[in-house]
Amino acid sequence: MFTTPARLFRVLAIAEAITWTLLIGALIARAVGGAPVLVTFAGGIHGFVFLGYGATAILVALNQRWHVGVALTAIASAIVPYATIPAEIWLHRSGRLGGDWRLTETDDPRDRRWHDRLMRWFLHRPWILALLILLAVAALFAVLLILGPPGGR
Repeated sequence: MFTTPARLFRVLAIAEAITWTLLIGALIARAVGGAPVLVTFAGGIHGFVFLGYGATAILVALNQRWHVGVALTAIASAIVPYATIPAEIWLHRSGRLGGDWRLTETDDPRDRRWHDRLMRWFLHRPWILALLILLAVAALFAVLLILGPPGGR
């Protein structure tokens, strides 16, 4: 399903934008007298996908060897509603999403770095990688919920 970094990134960028729609719709519904619990549900879904998008952006940034500024721009695009879509388009058009997953070592000296070797190991075991990312996102989500929702209670 996610045979290329571009495909994975696009799916999460679109999902993040969709969850913005859910959250904004729930906020509007609450403002006109709807049930406040809608914001809780939509906010939770959005928060989880937001963190998943951030994790995906980091994974793709490492695979594509983006500069820190490009990676931070991709991650920060999730903060502004719907900005992940133009960010994905920009990354695609600028060639930063081109290519496949880096599964084998090349002559590039960067391929011998410990984190590149670790990433390749996980990319050869995508179910383990997906489970690890899911657990990390869930743990961070839980910690953030304990600290309190955005904007206070």
